[in-house]
Amino acid sequence: MQKPIYITILAVVVAASVAAADQPGKTKPASRRPNVIIILADDLGCGDMSLYDGWIKTPRIDQMAREGVRFTDFHSNSSVCSPTRTAFMTGRYQQRVGIVDVIVGTRDKNGLEPSEVTISGLMKNAGYKTAIFGKWHCGTDLRHNPTNHGFDEFVGFLIGGSDYHRHGNWMNGTKVEEQKGYTTHIITERSVDFIERNKDNPFFLYVSHAAVHNPYQTPADTPENRPKVRERDREVVRSKYRIMLQELDKGVGRILDTLKKHDLDENTFVFFFSDNGAVHIGGNVRPYRGGKFSNYEGGHRVPAVARWPGHIKAGWTSDELTAGMDLLPTVMDIAGIDVSRQRKFDGISMADHLLNQADLPDRRIFFGYEPKLGTAMRDKHWKMQTKGDVVELYDLSKDIKETTNIADKYPKRTQEMKAAIERWKLDVAPQTASQR
Repeated sequence: MQKPIYITILAVVVAASVAAADQPGKTKPASRRPNVIIILADDLGCGDMSLYDGWIKTPRIDQMAREGVRFTDFHSNSSVCSPTRTAFMTGRYQQRVGIVDVIVGTRDKNGLEPSEVTISGLMKNAGYKTAIFGKWHCGTDLRHNPTNHGFDEFVGFLIGGSDYHRHGNWMNGTKVEEQKGYTTHIITERSVDFIERNKDNPFFLYVSHAAVHNPYQTPADTPENRPKVRERDREVVRSKYRIMLQELDKGVGRILDTLKKHDLDENTFVFFFSDNGAVHIGGNVRPYRGGKFSNYEGGHRVPAVARWPGHIKAGWTSDELTAGMDLLPTVMDIAGIDVSRQRKFDGISMADHLLNQADLPDRRIFFGYEPKLGTAMRDKHWKMQTKGDVVELYDLSKDIKETTNIADKYPKRTQEMKAAIERWKLDVAPQTASQR
């Protein structure tokens, strides 16, 4: 029996609409987009967690890797908090925004201005429900508040570090509102609640943990139970640090379990990483030289895992050179949001790499922390650091711990990379609005 002509025409129109929505540069309808969860740890290096053969078991983050991809060459954009978070939020080098150092409390008036294009703002504009729970550290003035960057909800603190049990400086949106409980648990509970309230809507959730940043306090270290003098014994501190990381790991598990409970696994892209390398707690063997406040690999090469069942192949390892600023363009591609008319991003999309294991293009990545540490640069397996007249060059394929400076051995490469650093510093200098 021949179908009525109007049914045939309707089928063609629907098929054409779906095809158009899936084309590059086209924005998909909000109802068809996946959820996105970014989980950010604080001061967590690769050397501590079992995912990288460390001394602390992190079974739920290990599970993420078994069900997705583990990165071996992923980098925070800086070896300190605020610049890394700025680069992640904007998809650009933090130098372009003018945040190159830690924002120190309320006396520091620097911050992420509302004029900046951010991952949260783009997601909100595309119809996503958006939230951040935990640490912000991108400015304390009202204009820098997360709610001025596209977040529908914000419960957390604005500064770099905070007591894990006293929350008098926490905010709910733009108002101070004390919370009760242990910081890691509060962040997890808020995140789970947000997922459950928005299970039927596309959502973007930024889970910004305080752990494992100091002070080293466990759930048991309430104001009533803790010693009046801060404990400095290395083994005691290590024991507390272990518990803090385990509590963070449990929180990751709670989020994964909530996704599974509501059949959101295959519609939710989850990415976990750290804002910089570790603070040395002692005892463990470190895979890289340096840590927080360092331009050596240990300062910015950080743990990272991506998970999206049914889309990202389970249990593989990425050795590609990638960075926090890549998350914005990656998420835009995954969510099907057209940002071709936005300002140019420094990060590149990892979507094809994550979904199809496609190689990423070779590129140079720079780590500037001027004037304190100088500038570092990665060019494939080559690593350079400069500060003033001091130049260090390392071949990471043979010297992953950066022990032997070979700048004199390769004068041509040294000269070329040093010149590239100087050009980059000029290129990323903050510009006025009229210059952008």
